Amino acid sequence: MTAAVTPVRESARQVLARCHELVRPELRDAVGRLHPWVAEMAAYSFGWCEVGGAPATAPGGKGVRQALAVLGAEAAGAGGRAGIPAAVAVELVHAFSLLHDDIMDGDATRRRRPAVWRAYGTGPAVLAGDALFALAVDTLAAAPEGPGAVRLLSRALADLVRGQADDLLFATRPWTGPERVTPEEYRTMAEGKTGALLGCAAALGATLGGAPGDTADALDRAGRHLGIAFQLVDDVLGIWGDPAVTGKPVGGDLRERKRTFPVLAALGSPAARRLPALLGPDGHPEEAAALIEAAGGRTAALAEARVHTAAARELLTTAPLAAGAVRELTELLEFLVGRAL
Repeated sequence: MTAAVTPVRESARQVLARCHELVRPELRDAVGRLHPWVAEMAAYSFGWCEVGGAPATAPGGKGVRQALAVLGAEAAGAGGRAGIPAAVAVELVHAFSLLHDDIMDGDATRRRRPAVWRAYGTGPAVLAGDALFALAVDTLAAAPEGPGAVRLLSRALADLVRGQADDLLFATRPWTGPERVTPEEYRTMAEGKTGALLGCAAALGATLGGAPGDTADALDRAGRHLGIAFQLVDDVLGIWGDPAVTGKPVGGDLRERKRTFPVLAALGSPAARRLPALLGPDGHPEEAAALIEAAGGRTAALAEARVHTAAARELLTTAPLAAGAVRELTELLEFLVGRAL
């Protein structure tokens, strides 16, 4: 890491910590309104407790979506507190999506602990996810601009579901031939699955902060570009990342035969003719990773991430937003996608 990047990373961490401290009391209060058993599962998913309810300080998520909501309100010229209902809602929706994603993908762990469905059972985990979703809608409905905010969230959720559906269906399609997954289809999937909620978070914060529709729309589009870039970087780390940092096994995405962008890009190269065989049930992930890199898959994924990072940055710098919030949003953007760039 270069010395020039270090201040940006540190500043972004401070932004995330500031927003986390602002939102945490309201998020805990919201979860506390749930049925006690469901609230325990939700608290477990956030890292606040162990199974049975004993307090814990397990690692939680970065809090990116709640930070985007707070910064969206500040970018609109309002105080960060104006974005708290949006921050709570998107954090609840994100937690709901992770609970259900882990079940759909069969992922047994989340943030180095048993996933909720492994800790409590599949049925209870589905119920907890449903409760978090309902709580998110209720939180937004009670906020100023509630009806418009709920419409923004519902549109983002529709896109998220489409992206998740595409991601699941990709696994049923061949590696090569006319039915293969294309990079263009991947971009659409990533925008829905990852970008929709990121864009919605910033747009919701701006909406509750009194921003006009075109300003909220610019933040939404910036967040969607960020989501695509974030997913691309995640794909790179899923193949070549350090397990001590990512928490994922080396080559885990290749063993699971995921249609990630580096793989899709490499498959378009004549140098990768052997790649489909290496990605089969009896394949060799280490050899596949080397071939993907030699065929340009890693380079293509990082180049694509830079394109979407630049697009997000352009939207942030040209929209009529408060300068301080734009700086922090840009630092957050660079921090999130700079993990592999």
